[in-house]
Amino acid sequence: MKRIDQETKQRILDAADIVEVVSDFVTLKRRGANYIGLCPFHNERTPSFSVSKTKGICKCFSCGKGGSPVNFLMELEQMSFNEALRYLAKKYNIEIKEHELSDAERQQASQRENMFAVNDFAKDFFNKTLTETAEGQAIGLAYFRQRGISDAAIQRFQLGFAPEQSTALYDAATSAGYNRQAIIDTGLCSVSESGRVYDRFRGRVIYPVQSISGKTVAFGGRTLRSDKQVAKYVNSPESIIYSKSRELYGLYQAKNSIAKKDKCILVEGYMDVISMSQRGVENVVASSGTSLTQGQITLIHRFTSNVTVIYDSDAAGIKASLRGIDMLLAEGLDVKVVLLPDGDDPDSFAQSHTAEEVEQYIATHETDFIRFKTRILMQGLDNDPRHRAEVITDIVKSISVIPNDITRTIYIQECSQNLQINENSLALQVAKFIAEQKEQEASNKARRESIESIGNPDVPQTADAYRNLSQTDADILRPVEREIIRYIIRYGVAEIGVLDSEGNHATTLVIDYLRQELSYEKLSFQIPVHNQVFELAMQLRAQFDEAISLHDQSSLQLRQQEWDSGQAIIAQEVSTLDQIKSRETALQREIDSNYMQRENEFRLNYISKALLSNENDEIRKLATELSISRHKLSKVHSKYAKLETEQDRLEDRLPQAIFALKDAHVQCRLISLRNALKALSTAENSPIEEIVNLMRQIADLDKLRSQYAKYLGERVVAPK
Repeated sequence: MKRIDQETKQRILDAADIVEVVSDFVTLKRRGANYIGLCPFHNERTPSFSVSKTKGICKCFSCGKGGSPVNFLMELEQMSFNEALRYLAKKYNIEIKEHELSDAERQQASQRENMFAVNDFAKDFFNKTLTETAEGQAIGLAYFRQRGISDAAIQRFQLGFAPEQSTALYDAATSAGYNRQAIIDTGLCSVSESGRVYDRFRGRVIYPVQSISGKTVAFGGRTLRSDKQVAKYVNSPESIIYSKSRELYGLYQAKNSIAKKDKCILVEGYMDVISMSQRGVENVVASSGTSLTQGQITLIHRFTSNVTVIYDSDAAGIKASLRGIDMLLAEGLDVKVVLLPDGDDPDSFAQSHTAEEVEQYIATHETDFIRFKTRILMQGLDNDPRHRAEVITDIVKSISVIPNDITRTIYIQECSQNLQINENSLALQVAKFIAEQKEQEASNKARRESIESIGNPDVPQTADAYRNLSQTDADILRPVEREIIRYIIRYGVAEIGVLDSEGNHATTLVIDYLRQELSYEKLSFQIPVHNQVFELAMQLRAQFDEAISLHDQSSLQLRQQEWDSGQAIIAQEVSTLDQIKSRETALQREIDSNYMQRENEFRLNYISKALLSNENDEIRKLATELSISRHKLSKVHSKYAKLETEQDRLEDRLPQAIFALKDAHVQCRLISLRNALKALSTAENSPIEEIVNLMRQIADLDKLRSQYAKYLGERVVAPK
């Protein structure tokens, strides 16, 4: 096994554009300098997920998750650090250079990495068996040909065939060096009671199931036998890399089309997706024969709020699946339904029509879900009042889950007219269902919290978490150390004004100032992660002079390009000397402003960008939390005046932060001395001299804290 070398890692991190990476998973809309979208980490109906292109980071201001492109992928797709790097390298066509892992590094290779590697091998094995072996071509390929599937579709969805031989895949995988346990953990192979390993998908055509990032997480296998004793479909079992409720078949291939068309077409099976995609209708996914789950709906909602569900003409099947659609409505999605002609399913309909005909049929036949449900369920009930009342109640329940008040009201009015039921009666019933739902949600929440409190009692962290630091000391030091680390991450290589030893004005970097002050006061970071971040920041500081020089060269070239293009525009648009002079002066001001802004952004992002892509989970998490401000000024406050920012006040804030750290250390010392005094005071034959000495030290430190308080009392709490 090999690991990506440092040079390649840096090329990948430099190439990764946070907006491009996040856009592969979330539909983003521009808002000012940033982009927003629905958070992919939790269910929400209004966007709270912000992406900053200039900072190279994303953040959900509701659940708090986000980070750099690497951290985003690790959180969302449960990738390891190296897996995320490989994903980005593939996305940006960067050739990966690797080095051999040491024995220690090899032992640390995760179970997840092994399972993904095995699945990737199996996908290629099944695909080659289908296309390159006599057995695969005669059975599997012949089946796909009969179903009208092209070679391009076979490769797009990586379809395959599993040989009939009971250990064909297992033998091939173990011969290639893959771990036996990983092969079994993925469900590709099973173990009999006698201990014999055998392939799960023998003699079946194979449909790989890919995650939203394209990783193969599972497989579906369809038998081609007519034997009724053999299950028609066999699927991978759930594992640490696969949860059926969180995957949608075809989403990896469809996500760009869904975002572009702002619509997701939902079908039932593998072949439905493949046939429609082959016909050019690419914004289609399948729930793979299961009822829709919350996780699947969340996946869809990342890319669009519009869903069209396609049903064949099987009335029993339609009624059985209607309840799952209520979950789509509850998420605020606009749901429409298309009913295909008798005898057709999405697969056969796509095979017998062109892409234009399929899209035209959908456009002209899709119906609002509530109207569709009313029509389907009310058929034949005119003379059956009891069943009619049950159906109306069911329809009203569907209306009640819709989160938008106006939409609900419109549906109530429409149902009142269509069903000839008093509008007030329907509105009261809807209100009743909403109240019951809220009560149930509150009850469920209370039950979960009760269970969690029993299963996870509050246990204070031990001193081991902070080396030899007591929990009390850690609680005192953590917030003030964190504030200094925040300044380092956000502004570490920004310049500030100081007075030199002779009282003259000079400039220095924020991190140099803080390092000097900490050294002078003989202070150090006691919380391990803070100390790690500080040491990494100092390493980055050592490389900064060269980095800013290279940035300046690039920025000067861009400056010249801006001047040349601006001059060309001026030459075309104005002719008099005064106009030219005026326009050139304005152009020069704009170019100077752009140049200074580029340098400031480079300085502000220099340390944070590196820490946000660090391999250490704790460092990445801290950098993510401290890199982004939760609040920003509204246009009302920022339009007409240049307001003072935190960066403008660093010359005041940094000394305050150092004083706060000194005060925290004094506070810790006072606690220690008072505990010692208490112990001596209660002991028999207590030495008076030691007690007096402790009391003198405590008095001195109390006086020192009083002096600090006069300075710190004026401090404005910095935004987090």
